[in-house]
Formats: sequence, C-alpha cells, structure tokens
Amino acid sequence: MEKIKEALAKARLQNAGQQVTIKPLAPQSQISNVSTDTDLGKINYIDTPVIRLDQAHLEKHRIVSHAKHDANSGVFDSLRTQVLQKMEENNWRTLAIVSPTPESGKTLVSINLAISIAHQPNKTAILVDFDLRRPKVATYLGIHSDKSMNDYLSNQANVNQIMFNPSIPRLVVIPTMRPVSKSAEILSSSKVVSLIQELRERYDSRIIIFDLPPILNSDDAMVVLPQVDCVLLVVANGMSKESEIEETLLGVVLNRAEVEAKAYYY
Repeated sequence: MEKIKEALAKARLQNAGQQVTIKPLAPQSQISNVSTDTDLGKINYIDTPVIRLDQAHLEKHRIVSHAKHDANSGVFDSLRTQVLQKMEENNWRTLAIVSPTPESGKTLVSINLAISIAHQPNKTAILVDFDLRRPKVATYLGIHSDKSMNDYLSNQANVNQIMFNPSIPRLVVIPTMRPVSKSAEILSSSKVVSLIQELRERYDSRIIIFDLPPILNSDDAMVVLPQVDCVLLVVANGMSKESEIEETLLGVVLNRAEVEAKAYYY
C-alpha cells in the first residue's frame, strides 16, 4: 500500500457532471509499429490494422471528442490540457483512470481523453483496456478485433498484434474482448509488468492510458497502480456516495485500514 499512498489525495462531488483529480503514483520510465514524420503530423500505420468507427454508435455511447462540432468535446479538451500540463511538469507518461464504484463513467472518460490527447499534433496516445473483469472499451467504440489482450495474456499473440488504430490519427487501442478469470493475479504477473514497461519505453511523445476496474470492487486496480506514474479518479455526480469516495481514499491512505468485504457485483 505504501507505493500508492498518494494515489488518491482528495475528491469531492461537484454540482454537475463528473469531477476528476490527478495525483502522482510511482516512478516513471513508450510502442508503436508506426512510421511518423518529425512533428507527428502524419502517421502511416504499417502493421497496425485500421478499424473504421461508426459515428452513430459513438454518439450513442457519448464518445464525443472526435467531433469538434459537439460542444461536449470541449470539456475533454479542457481536461486534456490540465492532465498534460501536470504530466509534462513531472515527466510522466502513464496514466491510470479509476473510479470508486461501477457506473461512474471511467471508460467514457478514458476513451474521450485518449482521443483528445491524440488530437494534439505533438502527442500520440495509446488506450489499454485493463478492466479484465468487465472490459468495455471495444463495446463503447463499436468494434470487434480478431486479436486482443485476451490473446496476449494466453501467449497467442505479441503486443504488436493486439493493437489497432480506430481511424483516428495518433491513437492506438489495445482492447480486451472477453472477461478474464483470475484477473488480479494476471494483472500482477510478470507478463503484464513487462507489457507496461514495453508500452512506456518506446517514444517520448506517447501517453499511455489504462482503463482500470473500480477501486472498491476488487483489488485489480491496486496491483496495477504502483506501476504507473499517476492516477485520475472519476466520480459521477449523484452516482458515487461521499462515503464511497472517502472509503476509496482511506483504502490507499491508511496502511492497515480494514474495509468491509463486498461482492464484485458489476
């Protein structure tokens, strides 16, 4: 617990929408099979499959960052600016996105933030679905990938084979297509540790976003947090109780805090 004491310092509900707070985690340390020009203005995907997204499906699932005519996209651009400023100040490149409980919108925030970051001409983004119990990134994007995190974890694919570009420049996604059993044990395995290291060690421009499970429903997120630079806590207005937020914070601040056992119901 000591390595994640500062992961979630303070969170409070606002009157509208969701609030996010970013705090530092562990030390720091980049992947792509792309060819880029010097200013990252153009990217030619050589081996990475390009999957076309359905605009109506994206709108239905509130994926708005790609559509600059949508007023809501500006919310994520503002969030992007705040996140990137803090990350650049500290030379961070890996970001975990979590919530206290299910249905807080963490996957929605993860996807929209990744798209918004990819719109920056000097940045590239990779979004990794590490919610192995209930993966949603592929569903929200409306895609099916022949190769995914499932194949990587079962030694049936290498990391380059599980990536795809969602027809958005400078963005790569690693989906998880099916729930994974014994997820906490897998997320703490040397294979996942090596994957995170490989993703972060290639390019200085790369921002890696990990969509993690809710903090209070399992220990999955806790085993990953010490391996990333910083964390973004997503709290849904009217959805997360103040007691649940406090419980999330206490869980990482108090080294021997005892939390009442809960069924993993989401």
